[in-house]
Amino acid sequence: MSPVLSVRGLSKAFISYQRELHRILRWLHCPIPAPQYTWVLRDIGFDLHPGEAVGLIGLNGAGKSTLLKIITGTLKPSTGSVRIQGKVAAILELGMGFNHELTGRQNVFHVGGLMGYSPTQLEAFLPDLKDFAELGSYFDQPVRTYSSGMQMRLAFSLATVQRPDLLIVDEALSVGDAYFQHKSFERIRQFAREGTTLLLVSHDKQAIQSICTRAILLSQGQIAMEGSPDDVMDFYNALLANHQEQHIISAPKGDNKALLSGTGEAFFVDICLCDDQQQSIEVLDVGQQVHLKVKARTQTFIPDLVLGFLIKDRYGQDVFGTNTYQLDQVCYEVKENQSLSWSFRFPVNIGPGTYSITLALHSQAGHIEHNYAWQERALIFEVINQSQRSFSGMAWLGGQLECHQHYE
Repeated sequence: MSPVLSVRGLSKAFISYQRELHRILRWLHCPIPAPQYTWVLRDIGFDLHPGEAVGLIGLNGAGKSTLLKIITGTLKPSTGSVRIQGKVAAILELGMGFNHELTGRQNVFHVGGLMGYSPTQLEAFLPDLKDFAELGSYFDQPVRTYSSGMQMRLAFSLATVQRPDLLIVDEALSVGDAYFQHKSFERIRQFAREGTTLLLVSHDKQAIQSICTRAILLSQGQIAMEGSPDDVMDFYNALLANHQEQHIISAPKGDNKALLSGTGEAFFVDICLCDDQQQSIEVLDVGQQVHLKVKARTQTFIPDLVLGFLIKDRYGQDVFGTNTYQLDQVCYEVKENQSLSWSFRFPVNIGPGTYSITLALHSQAGHIEHNYAWQERALIFEVINQSQRSFSGMAWLGGQLECHQHYE
């Protein structure tokens, strides 16, 4: 099956001249001092197939916005090609070309015309578009009176008024209320089921992992990694504090690979999941009390040290996480070569399945500020149901049931 989007050898350089006059002289093919080339994309290549949902992630400045502008035709590449089959809808910026002096209704016809729709088509779309956006009387008010969330409602509703072959969504969906975000993602999922190809640009880990089947990580204008959303997001988390002197390695751990990163100023010595008898366990019963025991050591003086853990399901979704800062147990003035140990005790009130534990040592300001040690998939464990009645879902809530029959 032919790809909906095919990107081949794509590179983009922005040219800087010593003087603006040199730009004009270059157009006239006159000799000028050599301009400076700043490459923001280098040799990007990938395919998106019908019905595929791909997440595009990367740190600020990685080249995501430039790549999207080239794909949508608002910017020309320096080298390479982009080939698209079918209709494209894109939400790259919150305003989406709106005229803030026009009403929402008028902007539908203004921007919709630029998207290639005829006035007759837009008239036919209008009832469904208005119902989906749920702007009420604001639909006939100037867009300048809209909040950012209301602008997003109008932009998304217009971009998705017809199912496109390729839908490109940038960070715009991070704006606005949770209700409309859920509504928007449900429409995206519906489009995907009907064959739409999705390119989602987001820093929202749960959005990438729950919607996308593949992820692409951009770093310094190049594809640094491509693969499953879980693996790519793990690597992306390790890059978040890239301004520090950190090391990133994949260290074998049994049959799994634990992604390690951090400055190394503190490191993990031992990690264990134990039962109440202090025996190491890997298979847990629903509701069982367990102890997560962690030992670490410092290599230098650390003003404040926080240990955090996060439990994820097999899809990479966050199940539960906490840290010693949230529990008012920060370690202050930690000396060089000092050993530390922690023990978290909690009930495993989650459903049967396989889970992983991610560990982090960081400052109380967070891991982006000071990431001393970060270990993805530090432990893998399985939950089975031996002692509870059958139930559905990720969480075990227990509870009591009372049933009364009434007769007239």
